Amino acid sequence: MTPEMEFECLVVSRDPAVFCTVDRILHDLSIHMNMCPSYTGATKFLAESSTDLVVIDWEGEPSSELLDQIHEFATWRKPTVVAISAMDRAMPGVHVILRKPITRESGTKSFKTAYSRILRGYRKHTRFALMTKVLAVDDKQGTFSVTVTNIGEGGVGLATNDALEIGSTVTFPLPLPGLKNEIQIEARVLWTRSSGVAGCEFVHIPATNRQILRAWLESKYRIKRPLIPV
Repeated sequence: MTPEMEFECLVVSRDPAVFCTVDRILHDLSIHMNMCPSYTGATKFLAESSTDLVVIDWEGEPSSELLDQIHEFATWRKPTVVAISAMDRAMPGVHVILRKPITRESGTKSFKTAYSRILRGYRKHTRFALMTKVLAVDDKQGTFSVTVTNIGEGGVGLATNDALEIGSTVTFPLPLPGLKNEIQIEARVLWTRSSGVAGCEFVHIPATNRQILRAWLESKYRIKRPLIPV
């Protein structure tokens, strides 16, 4: 993502017409485009930076090798991949296929699908810092103090002096900054560190509380809005 809070895209193609068409569509979606005509340059770019979307003008084996490298370089969040191809068949590792020849209409439809996937991934992995102390109950009904360090749609981060077991569940009320009422959270521990921090996924949040959390998170996102409906 750019400093202007735009999703970032790498387009790999030797065809100026592809760059021109894709650039107009990505502009409408408020996605920043980086151009690369060579696979060597694309590999270097992917190794040195993170990107939300990779568009490959498909050329067979070189494109397949680049696709392998995309998944190799990706760390916590893998980019969405769009393949521009004359073939209308599934490609492992490719999320959206855009058939040649590209038109503004077909391109917009395909990139809207890609945008929706990027947005879901961004929301799933983005966390907001909290540093809020609460009393939690474990699955053995033991009560202990825990600090909720961050929260997102995918779960919460915790810090505690008490030992947490991977796979165990913790339940706690959580006040969100700016809101009057607490939300009730039940979460499962996915990983722990010797420093006392842990990562958790949500197990259960009451429906009304879930709506409150989603609205609160939505108010925190600062993604540049598309110029067209998505």
